[in-house]
Amino acid sequence: MSETSNLPGEAPRPGPPLWLLAELTYRCPLHCVFCFNPVDYAAAGPELSTDDWLRVLREARELGAVQCGFSGGEPLLRDDLEQLIAEAHRLGFYTNLLTSGVGLTEARAAALRAAGLDHVQLSFQDSTQELNDFLSHTRTFDLKQRVARLIKHNGWPMVMNVVVHRMNIDHIDRIIGMAAELGAEYLELANSQYYSWAHVNREHLLPSREQLQRAEACTQAWRERLGDRMRIFYVVPDYYESRPKKCMNGWGNVFLTVTPDGLALPCHTARMLPGLEFPDVRKVTLQHAWYESPGFTRYRGTAWMKEPCRSCPEQQADLGGCRCQAYMLGGDAAGADPVCDKSPHHATVLEAVRRAQAEGVPEQPLVFRNPQESRRLAKPF
Repeated sequence: MSETSNLPGEAPRPGPPLWLLAELTYRCPLHCVFCFNPVDYAAAGPELSTDDWLRVLREARELGAVQCGFSGGEPLLRDDLEQLIAEAHRLGFYTNLLTSGVGLTEARAAALRAAGLDHVQLSFQDSTQELNDFLSHTRTFDLKQRVARLIKHNGWPMVMNVVVHRMNIDHIDRIIGMAAELGAEYLELANSQYYSWAHVNREHLLPSREQLQRAEACTQAWRERLGDRMRIFYVVPDYYESRPKKCMNGWGNVFLTVTPDGLALPCHTARMLPGLEFPDVRKVTLQHAWYESPGFTRYRGTAWMKEPCRSCPEQQADLGGCRCQAYMLGGDAAGADPVCDKSPHHATVLEAVRRAQAEGVPEQPLVFRNPQESRRLAKPF
């Protein structure tokens, strides 16, 4: 039976990818300890050319994608960013730049505005210069403050993004206050999800239950204080849930990621999974990648599920959870997400949470993202 045949429990042919994430480069001036880029990014192949990306944008729009996020690494390191945004704007995408702010000068901002950029998401690591610069291993806090004002000056809606973890979660009050002072319309407090570099550094980053409870209470108090002035999104780490989230709103259902070296992925961390061949956009069309390739069809629907997911009454609510987390924590990408308390590997999550409650400094040193560490940690893609 072919990959596209309808098996019992298999999802019907999906609609189009609505959200295209164009990861333009793995290059980045920051060295964040929670970076979601692959730990072995240094082994990636050559970056897509401008012409390759222009074709990807056209094919994604023809498929029906309506929103395009330009990310990295740091997308501002691509000299053709303005050209790509201009083409995305011409095609009718709503465009979003996800940036550290490094490289966003007044001249560059004016060029991006002229190209039709709709929206900017600016990352901070903390509300203090000391910790912001420590976590990124760069001196960028003052620069980010200037960039935030530049974003507002150009009239862009601004999302401020802060990855939350054990080392900054007790600063939530000051982080929200800083976002309000800078005029952010949206603040995303995304508790770190433990993939890639965050998984390497999990012992340092996973907060305690008490820290999470204090942070949630503080966030709610600020929501009540600010009202409609700023929307605050607070994402709880999976490890403190008894049921997993529906990963990416379902495997290959909404999101399409294209990596710097040309792989089409159903989520930005999926290339870690063994036994799956993800299509190269230099060799196949996005239509083929989305509808026909094994990399996208493998975990659609429920036909692939094993027990306990196969007979679980909640399978449609979470679709088994995250495939990458199932592989990392349980060694089986087709298994139940170990976050679920029905998973036979749930004890691995409980043990991580238990260690997060303990005091003291982890024995393993903090590992900053950089090419040398990437090559040390590398496995063949």
